Formats: sequence, C-alpha cells, structure tokens
Amino acid sequence: MRILVTGGCGFIGSALVLHLVRDLGHEVATLDALTYAANPISLQPLADDPRHRLVEADICDADAVQAAFADVRPQAVMHLAAESHVDRSITGPGAFIRTNVVGTQVLLDAARRHYAGLAGTDRETFRFLHVSTDEVYGSLPPDAFFTE
Repeated sequence: MRILVTGGCGFIGSALVLHLVRDLGHEVATLDALTYAANPISLQPLADDPRHRLVEADICDADAVQAAFADVRPQAVMHLAAESHVDRSITGPGAFIRTNVVGTQVLLDAARRHYAGLAGTDRETFRFLHVSTDEVYGSLPPDAFFTE
C-alpha cells in the first residue's frame, strides 16, 4: 500500500512511519515541515529503504501538497501534522489555526481532488485518517480509555 503520512517526523508520526514500513512493508511518503516538533533523525533507520521518502513541505502550501498527491498517488492518507502543546496555543493561537485548521483543509481539498480521479477498487478503498492527540480531549485517569 502507498501511504502519505503528514507529521511523520513527530514523536507519534515517526513511530507510525517506522511501523508501516519496517513491520508492515508499506510504501510511505512522509510529508513534514520539519518544525520545532519534528525530529527527522527518528526516521534515520529508513534512510536507505526505497519504501520510504521524506518530503519537506508545509501542509498549508496547497501547491506542495497537490504535488505530493500527484507524485505519491496515495491509497491512504494518515494526517498527523498539527501544532501541539496547549501552552503554545495561548501565546500564539494564529499558528494553531493556520496549521490545524487551514492545513487540514488544504489536505482535505487535495484528497478530494485525488479521490475524484480514482475509479473502481482504488476509489472504494481510499481512506483519509485524521489523527489527534490526547490534548484534544484532556487527561484521563490511568485505567480509563477515550471514547468518541
């Protein structure tokens, strides 16, 4: 499977990318702006693996996102890119709105265009998964689980 992972150089994203490539054998393109939250060294084990590539781009850059979709032709998108750390949202909310809202819209628009060009099984099986963190829901006791 060809998967486009946004935010794949982050803490959770890099673990996901490593699992998708090394454990499951998928082809993964990691789209990451390499901001303060990114650590591309986390993906160093995949440096020579032809099933992985790193695309340095901002999810708010519609042209770069569209180019990534055209190049990768993903069968699935796993969207993990986001501004995080609640304290930062208080002192700089604009960055959060830009990345978390506008960036997600840019990705959804590109995915919609991509989906419109698919047919048959490719269209039926295409998926877009938006992943978030516990900061969205707040904290839970150690023995509890989040539910929608």
